[in-house]
Amino acid sequence: MKIRYGGDYNPEQWPKDVWEEDHRLFDAAHIDTLTVGVFTWALTQPGPDVYDFSTLDAIIERAAAAGRRICLATGTGAHPAWMARAHPSVTRTDFEGRKHRFGQRHNSCPSSPDFRRFSVEVARRIARRYAGNPAIVAWHVGNEYGGACYCDLCAAGFREWLRARYGSLSALNAAWYTTFWSHTFTDWDEIEPPSALTEHWRGPDHTAFQGITLDYLRFMSDAMLANYRDEKAAIRQSDPDTPVTTNFMGLYRPIDYHRWAADLDFVSWDNYPPDDRSAARMALAHDLMRGLKGGQPFWLMEQTPSVTACRDVNPLKRPGVMRLWSWQAVAHGADAVLFFQMRAGRGASEKYHGAVIGHSGRSDTRVFREVADLGAELSALGPVTLGARTPARVALLFDWDSWWALEISDGPTRLVRYLDVVTAYHRALWQLGADLDVIPVTAPLDDYDVVVAPALHMIKNGLADRLAAVAFRGGTVLTTFLSGRVDEDDNAFRTEPLSPLLGIRVDEWDAREASYVNPVTINGSTFESRLLFELVIPEGADVVGTYRTDFYAGTAAVTRNEWGAGHAWYVGAALDDAGVSAVIREVLSRHGLLGPCADLPDVETAVRVTPDGDRLLFVLNHGAAPVELPPACAGVDLLSGHPVRTLGPNGVAIYSISASPGVSSAWKTATASPPGPAITQM
Repeated sequence: MKIRYGGDYNPEQWPKDVWEEDHRLFDAAHIDTLTVGVFTWALTQPGPDVYDFSTLDAIIERAAAAGRRICLATGTGAHPAWMARAHPSVTRTDFEGRKHRFGQRHNSCPSSPDFRRFSVEVARRIARRYAGNPAIVAWHVGNEYGGACYCDLCAAGFREWLRARYGSLSALNAAWYTTFWSHTFTDWDEIEPPSALTEHWRGPDHTAFQGITLDYLRFMSDAMLANYRDEKAAIRQSDPDTPVTTNFMGLYRPIDYHRWAADLDFVSWDNYPPDDRSAARMALAHDLMRGLKGGQPFWLMEQTPSVTACRDVNPLKRPGVMRLWSWQAVAHGADAVLFFQMRAGRGASEKYHGAVIGHSGRSDTRVFREVADLGAELSALGPVTLGARTPARVALLFDWDSWWALEISDGPTRLVRYLDVVTAYHRALWQLGADLDVIPVTAPLDDYDVVVAPALHMIKNGLADRLAAVAFRGGTVLTTFLSGRVDEDDNAFRTEPLSPLLGIRVDEWDAREASYVNPVTINGSTFESRLLFELVIPEGADVVGTYRTDFYAGTAAVTRNEWGAGHAWYVGAALDDAGVSAVIREVLSRHGLLGPCADLPDVETAVRVTPDGDRLLFVLNHGAAPVELPPACAGVDLLSGHPVRTLGPNGVAIYSISASPGVSSAWKTATASPPGPAITQM
């Protein structure tokens, strides 16, 4: 047993003599797991009533003969050309109202009966043929679900979804506030999908009726989930036990992954950061993926070993970065480290995408050597980290409804983006070494001492009371500007539900261009704030930070309210990173939750607790220079077997805390919450 290592393999693109060379190189790189069949639908079903499994048979047989394990895809990530020609309903209609023809991928209408019928049948036949094969350790449904459709079939599906949600037109009209602009609906068939032809102008985020658009975002996420459920049910007819998943895309706005989580047996996701300076952003995405199923470990289903090929600029991973980022995934909960792709394709849009094996098929390239070295390291480590959980006492709330509602709102500002705010607060927690869970607003909060809820725009499901309970028992709650403004229908509250807990009210706000700065002074230090400045009126809360300029100079920008035995913080301005860090440091310090390397800005720490109770401390240096580690971050490295006191650039060390004499008893105590049950190892 060990961390699974390998990735997306597409041998159907090459002659079979290349396959033999591939497997020889896989052996050299310690590759043990292959994801196959992701885009084979046109091969396995070349016609409406024709199925040909010869290619997939050969791929699976060759991998199994080499002793490798297989994550077998249903191949439904892109439909075949014959299907679009014979059944035009399977292609999407876009936001502008254009009916698409065959081409690209993510081009299947989730509401098309033809698409659903064919996708279910191919999944059923694949599962029937390969169920029971001991090489298959997981099923992979679809691929990177995404996109949206606005066709008549989706319009009909949307109306049925609305009937189920609201029950009556009167309830729907109330939720959507349709007395505005004479929009009252008197028949379900009057309702149109919100698009460029109906409620929108200047793109998908500019809508006349936020309630309609918000519900269509919810519906489309559910419609694609129905496709996934259809295929999973077809697989279960032949295989009741092997885990089923699909590959998520991390911080991806169009699909509410919280709504999907229960239907995945384990979470997997594809990590393609926008640049090579995104360590904090990747940490947020890892934490979000781990939090989808209550802390259960996940698979890193895809990452590039070197470069991507889908952006205007595609920076190369510098020496050591692939290893560092792979171990970062493990530190945050990954039980598999997989790549896209195993061998570089020779044509089409991904021919320049990075691969373990390049076009030349050489084993002496830098990338291949680094992949092989990491494979050897993972093999030597064995099962040490498998099933380990994060013992978090800090929670960060993440909410797709708030994300959608905030960014389709026509006020107070278009410049504040939900993900920017969440990332800023997560980054501060990450840099200060807090082990944290990123969780949905519906998750229990009983086990957390600190709950951070940035830009919590929408309040639903009794959340205000549950946050108040955290503070009342002695915890700390922190939220920010634009929080607690709307209900689940995106209608403004008459009385904001978080006001009693926070001890404030907000009557006015000032939104400015990005170049405008209003400094905020917090405990004697001054920080920049931009974009949005709320005029906070304390009603019992203590003022911690004040504005420096404009007519509201000297008024509250940051407050702290006593509530029971704990505190509730409110940050009413979009502080810069230093300001956010100052506030978060004070919150964490109250609970003794600063990490052991909190004062080393480029050093990341994370703790995982194994099913046997062993505690593992990961230390990662994201900086370009060596770092002298404090005693709490030094010890005998499980990877090298040697004591580590200095960690080089892109360096990684893993310690068994109980065996590391340099780790203080205070640090052990601060992270000593018990782990939950581990994911079943496959």
